[in-house]
Amino acid sequence: MTTPITPITATTASILFAHGAREPRWLAPFQRLQKMTQESLPEQRVELAFLEFMQPNLPDLVASLVASGCQRITVTPVFLGQGGHVLRDLPLLAEQLRASYPQLHLHIAMAVGEDEAVLSAIRDYCIKQS
Repeated sequence: MTTPITPITATTASILFAHGAREPRWLAPFQRLQKMTQESLPEQRVELAFLEFMQPNLPDLVASLVASGCQRITVTPVFLGQGGHVLRDLPLLAEQLRASYPQLHLHIAMAVGEDEAVLSAIRDYCIKQS
């Protein structure tokens, strides 16, 4: 049985924030991750946003979510490490979004690759390939 997706009026959202790519096939695992996450969080919206090359970008998606009544957003960078985009570009975007939407509670999570459980899952995969 499928869990129904939250209506567009949800006041809480999770954004999976990825780099983006010119190659459309690159998107497939992120779409699967979005679907899996949405099924686990049926009470809120789960969306994808991209830094470059793909749409929606983070500012456009946040604007759309706020316009639909969203009050709390968690942005999870789907990056393996805290490189330049996560350390430099994302904080700048977050600062601009907080200035544009002072009523919005915006939380920026650490990059997924910084989480021990994620690293353990990747390690397990690498071991299985050996």
